[in-house]
Amino acid sequence: MQYPVYLQLTGTENVYAIQGPSRFWECTRMGGQTMCHDVIATTWPERQRILDMLSDDGPWSAVAREDFEAAWKAGGGQPSVDHEAFHLQEHVDLAAYTTFGIHAKARWFADITSLEALRAALDWARSHNRELLVLGGGSNMLLHGDVDALVLRIQLHGTTVLSDDGQRVQVAVGAGEVWHDFVMDTLDRGWGGLENLSLIPGSVGASPMQNIGAYGVEIKDHFAWLDAVRVSDGALQRFNAQECAFGYRESVFKREERGKWILVQVAFDLDRESPLRMGYGAIEEELKHLAPEDRTHRDVSDAVIRIRRSKLPDPAEIGNAGSFFKNPTVPASVANTLLAAHPHMPNYPQPSGEVKLAAGWLIEQAGWKGHRRETHGVHDRQALVLVHFGGATGQEVWALAQDIMASVEDKFGVALEPEVNQIGAKAP
Repeated sequence: MQYPVYLQLTGTENVYAIQGPSRFWECTRMGGQTMCHDVIATTWPERQRILDMLSDDGPWSAVAREDFEAAWKAGGGQPSVDHEAFHLQEHVDLAAYTTFGIHAKARWFADITSLEALRAALDWARSHNRELLVLGGGSNMLLHGDVDALVLRIQLHGTTVLSDDGQRVQVAVGAGEVWHDFVMDTLDRGWGGLENLSLIPGSVGASPMQNIGAYGVEIKDHFAWLDAVRVSDGALQRFNAQECAFGYRESVFKREERGKWILVQVAFDLDRESPLRMGYGAIEEELKHLAPEDRTHRDVSDAVIRIRRSKLPDPAEIGNAGSFFKNPTVPASVANTLLAAHPHMPNYPQPSGEVKLAAGWLIEQAGWKGHRRETHGVHDRQALVLVHFGGATGQEVWALAQDIMASVEDKFGVALEPEVNQIGAKAP
């Protein structure tokens, strides 16, 4: 079954769009008015109702999409219905759509600007038996070569305030919004919570997939829910934080559900009076000229931006994907052995009893900081960042990354893992 499925209740003007096994949109006529709702089925009775609606022997019958859309529009239903078709392109260079800026062509390409366009693109891929690659801001991937797939660039935009009690705010954001622009918008509106995540490259839709984090704050700390479309059948489903199973720079969408869903909207819980997070010494140092009682969320954001700009290259000037490697977590016994040999090694004890190490420090100590291979290399101010000066292939950048990982493991006995997704990498 492919979603949505449009139905009408026999003997009434009530119409429905079944969005998936746990969700439907309904428009009912009451007293001459049309009332529309987006119904999230969170209990078994609600989900059983959907099964009943889809059964062949119930009092529901198929209705034209146009009839549902007319009722939905009359009732002011949200989100709005848009049946815009997607525009398919061929042999599109992806360099401009990824922050590494490495040339690699997509066999097929489409900008996705609506839920219906996304479903149409998925239908096309299924009917033509084509693989998919989803692009948000293109900031967390390294393309190893041309992509023989349908590449979808998610351009779903918009910010909607769902609730606001004067202090706490819940806001839903289109997956295609630029992450940093959204953070700046929250600060302009006086909403706190995301200021420590300023200037992180990428899109809003990518943020929960890898649970982005910086300076003591992660997405999961302010996450409310997300909406995603299932690739296999177009089902629209809502995921709460528990269902996302957030971990360090990962979520269920990078593990068991990898490649099965495309995120279309993310909601956040923010707070005008949320406490400032300044546990990292660099932020405190940047704000030492301000009395603690005078500091604001904007001040913390400005401090984070200054710190990041002092250490990290601008992708508009030098191709890069930010931190290329994850900070490794090791058993306490391993950390203690390393500290005995390297007393000044940065280390961060975790609640689990393990210890997180700084990948950038390990790479620098292994002698890679500032290393250059003509077209690409390691940033001279932050060893955690691989940079592309122009003319390199993804395979060449990946070869450098592998050399770094082997060197760190040889020197410290610590295995590094890439944080950046490898697209088209050949199995060893």
